[in-house]
Amino acid sequence: MRKEWLEKDYYATLGIAKSASGKEIKKAFRKLAREFHPDNNPDDAVAEARFKEVNEAYDTLSDEAERKEYDHVREMGYFVGDQGGHQQYVRVEDLFGARPGGGGGFQDLLGGLGDLFGQGAGRQQPRPMAGRNLQTDLSLTFHEALAGPTKTIGVDGRTVKVKVPQGIADGTKVRLKGKGEPGANGGPAGDLFVRVHVTPHPIFGRSGKRDLTIDVPVTFAEAALGAVIQVPTLDGSTKIRVPAGTQGGTTMKVSGKGVETSNGTGDLLVTIKLTVPTDLSDTQRELLETFRDDDSTENPREHLGV
Repeated sequence: MRKEWLEKDYYATLGIAKSASGKEIKKAFRKLAREFHPDNNPDDAVAEARFKEVNEAYDTLSDEAERKEYDHVREMGYFVGDQGGHQQYVRVEDLFGARPGGGGGFQDLLGGLGDLFGQGAGRQQPRPMAGRNLQTDLSLTFHEALAGPTKTIGVDGRTVKVKVPQGIADGTKVRLKGKGEPGANGGPAGDLFVRVHVTPHPIFGRSGKRDLTIDVPVTFAEAALGAVIQVPTLDGSTKIRVPAGTQGGTTMKVSGKGVETSNGTGDLLVTIKLTVPTDLSDTQRELLETFRDDDSTENPREHLGV
């Protein structure tokens, strides 16, 4: 059981009803995540805090089993006490349950409260309790995500090093076992989940872990007659041949110009985008009209029967 579940109303955080469907939860999360994303609110501590709250709420409510447990905890309520400097959580019904040696009822309630507030240590040792899992966010540039850096982040007043996997995708969570909240009474520490946010690149995209994508405009003449054109790469540029008659939307592969990983280097996938001129000279217009009116010109809609 997580202490914050008693303190935080995740439904209110996302602005939804308790009866909301999974689809409604996801829709509300996406809207708020876009609104408070660090990239859209640079150096805004309030927006960053809200972004983390929204992610925390979604992580719990989007998991059916965890949402059910959260709802149960909120409905039943828990006493929260202190045992040896650590927080201890006791369900109301547990205070009335059977205790070692028999008994129950009011005497067990008194005994339970005594143990909870440190007055019954001679009768029963506190149970080990696992620390809760924690979550935080980490923003990377496009190039940082490809390289797989080691970053130092702050978590609950301490610093933790995160080795980011090479080529990590936006929204991926990195799990750091035992780096969450410390356990109580000898219990194990929880885990730390780091959600990685990757800033989009202005011209490159990603396809899988190793391939890069890029849209490259070509003129009508280049596509019709063929051409050798220059396209950018991560480390400079390269030349590719556009065959005569290339259609817009055609994707060409440039081997070895993708993301370099321990498992090999990916490819650069170049998608040809046909550009239509908007400011023609009289000569260009006359030539195109002649081309259009030529009886031998193919009808591109012939397969549609029109």
